[in-house]
Amino acid sequence: MFGRWGYFVGETLFACFPLREKERDLWIRLAPADQARALREAGIRPHRRFARRGWIELDVIEPSDVARALRWLRRAHAAARGSTPDTDDKEA
Repeated sequence: MFGRWGYFVGETLFACFPLREKERDLWIRLAPADQARALREAGIRPHRRFARRGWIELDVIEPSDVARALRWLRRAHAAARGSTPDTDDKEA
């Protein structure tokens, strides 16, 4: 999808990661409140076309970027499932 791996819960797309080695931007669809929280973090930006639908972009370049990406992916996955995320993600 869009030259990216698409991650779904049922038919709900909640994340996209690029297929090409040179691209490092992860796209994540969040609930409105989570999107607002995410955008307050350095390095997270509104998606260039789909920000109004809850999408954000963040780069995953260094190993240290993985924990942050996973935290937001868990929130997006929970929103796509229609449930609340685990209590471990309260700080997100």
